[in-house]
Amino acid sequence: MALPSALLDDLASGMDALEDLYREFHRMPELSMEEHRTAERISEYLRGLGLAPFVCGGTGVVAELRNGNGPVLAYRADTDGLPIEEATGLPYASRATGTLPDGTETKVMHGCGHDTHIVTGLEIARLLATHREAWSGTVVFLFQPGEETAAGAAAMISDGLWDRVPTPEAAYGQHISPFTAGGVRLAVGTAMSMADSLRVTVHGRQAHGSQPENAIDPIVLGSHIVTRLQTVVSREIGGTDMAVVTVGTFHAGTKENIIPDRAELTLNIRTFEPEVREKVLAAVHRIIEGEAQASGAPAPTVEEMYRFPRCFNDEAEAEALLTAFRTDLGEDAVGVAPPVTGSEDFGHFPDSLGIPGVYWFFGGYSAETVEKGIPGGNHSPFFGPDDVRTSLSTSVRAGLAALLTRAGAPADS
Repeated sequence: MALPSALLDDLASGMDALEDLYREFHRMPELSMEEHRTAERISEYLRGLGLAPFVCGGTGVVAELRNGNGPVLAYRADTDGLPIEEATGLPYASRATGTLPDGTETKVMHGCGHDTHIVTGLEIARLLATHREAWSGTVVFLFQPGEETAAGAAAMISDGLWDRVPTPEAAYGQHISPFTAGGVRLAVGTAMSMADSLRVTVHGRQAHGSQPENAIDPIVLGSHIVTRLQTVVSREIGGTDMAVVTVGTFHAGTKENIIPDRAELTLNIRTFEPEVREKVLAAVHRIIEGEAQASGAPAPTVEEMYRFPRCFNDEAEAEALLTAFRTDLGEDAVGVAPPVTGSEDFGHFPDSLGIPGVYWFFGGYSAETVEKGIPGGNHSPFFGPDDVRTSLSTSVRAGLAALLTRAGAPADS
């Protein structure tokens, strides 16, 4: 079904205010699980719509919008920023700072576009609260913290989320991406990969750099681990399976003539299929432990930093949304996307209930910028969508279209 004209007209007339709201949130990013001001502002806005938001999962905000009989649906928007110093040069660029878990002070920006997600969710809530004649049912709005660390969705669920709201029959979410504004892309089936991040501490024996015979060198040991890990994908995973193993950091030592007693590596692993994930993780652990044994070193310490679920789009639900998006946005604006190796914790919400979930992407840049070359994608200090109006209009319309595939009012209402 096409979106009702009353919704579209109201959206169009409110775009100036929506862009102002976007700039407000862009200026005030907060780090994962520290989104206190963000949560307060979201709650304030929702209360202005007559809703009764509550805090869930530390800094998450939940509100349900009831409108008579009909399906219960969940709509999720993530809210956290990133520890990046913004370099976009925008007049409303972030100057915010935050404190990382280790106590380090850092600049903070919305380098992954979660500010657009917040205002999209708020505008969808406003439009549905204003135009109750256009739909029927209940929408549970989930403003989720801590997506970047895979902590937020799990925290909300652990905090009794599903005991505090009606149980939805489907869940939806979306994400801004560096392609042309006005378009959406949706995968059918696997949308985003699972991800596992590990911190590995290898233990050696310290000695003077001139006396290596008295040492167990953790730098040499760690180097062998890094090299051997490159064979997991190239020699243990089938050519038709997807896996990525990345060693992102390697820290050891304080001086050139001291062999240290330990080295620390952090790993990031991406896979699409659960059985491939388990095979890769088993190989990673085997290599880490085996190289330590080969070096005569103590057993390494391996800590799980975070674990993202697979983001899987229910096939029937995804096909229904593709039809709805094409009807509302036009055939040329809608693309079927392949799975991407980025990760998301949105999947925790539908998976925890065994309900269908769908997650899609919308563009954020003008056609001119895309043609010249986008200065920076997600997680870049240069990430600054330059066609905000089209981007927000498209994301709001896509979110409404998704919800109204199930909650649209009867034709004769």
